[in-house]
Amino acid sequence: MSTTVAHVGEWWTLLILHDAFDGYTRFDEFQENLGISSSMLTSRLKTLVADGLLERRAYQTNPTRHEYVLTELGRSLRPVIVALAAWGNSRLDPSQRAMILVDAATGEEVEPAVVDAATGRRLDSSEEFVFTAGPVASEAMRARYLRTSGNGR
Repeated sequence: MSTTVAHVGEWWTLLILHDAFDGYTRFDEFQENLGISSSMLTSRLKTLVADGLLERRAYQTNPTRHEYVLTELGRSLRPVIVALAAWGNSRLDPSQRAMILVDAATGEEVEPAVVDAATGRRLDSSEEFVFTAGPVASEAMRARYLRTSGNGR
């Protein structure tokens, strides 16, 4: 979890990625939409490029201007952004929501859910699905899950 959060755990990073999913690619678009300082945006974009979530591409040569386009790895974060937005919206009265997720073909609002790809079962039940130590887990991580899950896996 900590390595995952290292990539996207900063507030501005999530907002920039959200804007990228909405089609923003240029520095000035991100800056205007987010109201972020130039130095903070520059720093966040450099990190997103270094982490392989965005690709920096020249779109103009004189003067040279760049755009920031989601990579395949960056696009793979869309479910995370959708889940975070859905969680936030679930705590608001529908009349208080700044944005909603809709079916592009029908315009009907949809309710995102995280499901197991193999079975289609919702994963939001803390009783049915639990974390356990993976193959490269540290001894501390293994001890944590032995202690908290009682499953001994």
